[in-house]
Amino acid sequence: MKTLIDKLERYRILDREEFLELLECPSDEDANYLFERARFVKHSVYGHDVYMRGLIEFTNYCKNDCYYCGIRKSNLKADRYRLTREQILECCAMGYELGFRTFVLQGGEDMHYNDKKITDIVRSIKKNHPDCAVTLSIGEKSYESYKAYFDAGADRYLLRHETANSEHYSKLHPKAMSLKNRKECLFNLKELGYEVGCGFMVGSPCQTNECIIDDLLFIKELDPHMVGIGPYIPHNETPFADKKAGTLELTLFLLGIIRLMLPNVLLPSTTALGTIHPEGRERGILSGANVVMPNLSPVDVRKKYMLYDNKICTGDEAAECRMCLQSRIENIGYKLVVSRGDYKI
Repeated sequence: MKTLIDKLERYRILDREEFLELLECPSDEDANYLFERARFVKHSVYGHDVYMRGLIEFTNYCKNDCYYCGIRKSNLKADRYRLTREQILECCAMGYELGFRTFVLQGGEDMHYNDKKITDIVRSIKKNHPDCAVTLSIGEKSYESYKAYFDAGADRYLLRHETANSEHYSKLHPKAMSLKNRKECLFNLKELGYEVGCGFMVGSPCQTNECIIDDLLFIKELDPHMVGIGPYIPHNETPFADKKAGTLELTLFLLGIIRLMLPNVLLPSTTALGTIHPEGRERGILSGANVVMPNLSPVDVRKKYMLYDNKICTGDEAAECRMCLQSRIENIGYKLVVSRGDYKI
């Protein structure tokens, strides 16, 4: 197993059979060796810096009906909300005072926010905070829409592909959605000049090791600037309410693998990791991640943006959350830095 890990570090890719061998029942010793190598590679590029992004969950309306998601349109029990332009700008102003230099606008695919509204919000943020990066995470759009956001000043775009296996994709999404379109969106974003992020759920229903290998090979093909992975966690108002959550161990192992594949990648240690384990985010950092995304959304809407059950940090004020996270990261030997946290070439 160590030989495969060394090969992955050297060549940044394995063939399918080698990936399969790596994923099948690694020992604790194997995992610790992988994390050691992942930290070495990360430190060689980013040192001990951990970048923070201010997450603003500005709408929980969504036109899609993904079977795993708590804000799917068929969840009639969801308490829906939308933030106004002014509320979003207030979140950014507060975040700026706390040291955030990247703002992530995330929401469901909400047609209320047309291109005119999104571009106006992006321009306003960039005008108020010209030294900051703006990241959008608002789903599948046309090439023309993506171009309009980019021209308005958006720097980055996050669009998890969720699974690169078409059969698996069809089991997670309604027929109106397609993996082909999702991939096309990602390549369009790269062509336009965005820093692009993809990603997938670890342990989602019907996922196999073969599916995960498809994900890893697609990530290598796309060569994104960011990869967001986290454990699948079920939501009680979805068709997958009774499914098991993904595991901490496999998620950490995959973070290490992705760091070796893409040494320069910006790799979040997600809120979902912190939800399934009290030290999940710290362990993510120690496995190869180098980004955290504290929540800047107004406290009164945080419990409404519930993609999965038992999400953490739904009641903390932004300042509390930021200071707590800083302390926790310093306790494991890393430093939460005040910067845009750009991708290093």
